[in-house]
Amino acid sequence: MNIFKTFPKTFWVANTIELFERWAWYGFFMLFANYLTQSSDLGGLEFTQTQKGMIMGIGTGILYFLPVITGSIADKYGYKRMLSIAFVIYTTAFLLLPLFHSFTGVFIMYIYLAIGAALFKPIISATIAKTTNEKNSSIGFGIFYMMVNLGAFIGPLLTLIYRSSVFYISAGIITLNFILLLFYKEPGRKKSDESLKDTILIIFKNIILVLKDLKFVVFLLIISGFWIMYNQLFFTLPVFITQWVDSGSLYHFFNINIPFISEQYGHAGQMESEFITNFDALFIIIFQIGISALVMKKKPLNAMITGIIIASIGMALTLFSQNVLYILVAMFIFSIGEMSASPKITEYIGKIASEDKKALYMGYSFLPLFVGNVGAGIISGPVYQILSDKFEFAKEFALENHYIIDKNLSHNQLFKSIAQQANISETELTNTLWQQFHPSNIWIVILAIGLTSASSLFIYNWWISKKEN
Repeated sequence: MNIFKTFPKTFWVANTIELFERWAWYGFFMLFANYLTQSSDLGGLEFTQTQKGMIMGIGTGILYFLPVITGSIADKYGYKRMLSIAFVIYTTAFLLLPLFHSFTGVFIMYIYLAIGAALFKPIISATIAKTTNEKNSSIGFGIFYMMVNLGAFIGPLLTLIYRSSVFYISAGIITLNFILLLFYKEPGRKKSDESLKDTILIIFKNIILVLKDLKFVVFLLIISGFWIMYNQLFFTLPVFITQWVDSGSLYHFFNINIPFISEQYGHAGQMESEFITNFDALFIIIFQIGISALVMKKKPLNAMITGIIIASIGMALTLFSQNVLYILVAMFIFSIGEMSASPKITEYIGKIASEDKKALYMGYSFLPLFVGNVGAGIISGPVYQILSDKFEFAKEFALENHYIIDKNLSHNQLFKSIAQQANISETELTNTLWQQFHPSNIWIVILAIGLTSASSLFIYNWWISKKEN
């Protein structure tokens, strides 16, 4: 317990701010994929999987690219001031986003929201880096990552109950951070007298310098593969569960033992897909400190390699079966790998950053997330639409059997119509499509991406070790 006393007050305030920010973000983001693609009679926008992939991939990718710039601006103008601006953008974006229903409108508003997140991210990461040291950084970033997942766990639990008000709930949670800012003491930073124009020029000069560092660039590209695989938890898995997985056994368990859960997070004998994917955050809340302690003395690159392999296997297996219990076990495997690898990535970059440019270097730590989100958007968009989308398969099945396809019907109404024309139940139609079109084949793509990243990092580690010796 003595190690916890080594962290200053600002460390704990920053972690609490992170908790509420992640609460607000994941409260909507875990539901976002289904919101974009679900049937209109369930409140969804009925975008295609490709459109969903573009919005979530490009929009979230921009969120993780901009910290390269916003981190340096925060170093110049002050963390506290930039956090205030970020929270204003967050709040207004959450309030405005549900008012738009066209692809273009939603896309633009999501990018606006991403700008707020981009202002926020490098500041909090830099604060954690500046308030930890060589002895407590592993535990410090482990606590930080646990707060991320505590917020990620609580957020969807609240918004799933009030699904129709999800954006307004997230706006309300973000406003709590204005209060916490009163207790935030900015960690030491080197103030600059340059103009904004000079600051931006320096940013791009630094980008060029980073791009010239082959070792660092290779590392960032390799880690991008991990994030492509990881982001399927939000981009693909909720949709896959909604479309294909029978969660009746889990619903029955809660209905018998904890009826409150089945009442709040179940519908028509099935559990909400976002409730199921939220188990990942629960696993991390429970086990993150223990895993961090286990890997504390392990070299960051070795921990990352092991973690990526485990996470890749787990994520691939979540997309392999219609059995919800099998998926929960696979998610637990995934979470172990995630807990081993993800905090070590931030720690590794934090250690090699110069003291007066922590926010800037933490900004570069988000570059793999930029590539990872854009890549994840492609996998969860056109790739998922071709390999796994149930409604695409239903239309193909209908065409093969010369059934009527009424384009005026919602997704759910059309699926029900096809089932009626086939003289089978909707569940039987789902199982028929599963057996005929093999949507689980997407697991092969996910596993290949993850293992390629892990093997590349192994070679990178060997290369670095050889150069150091």
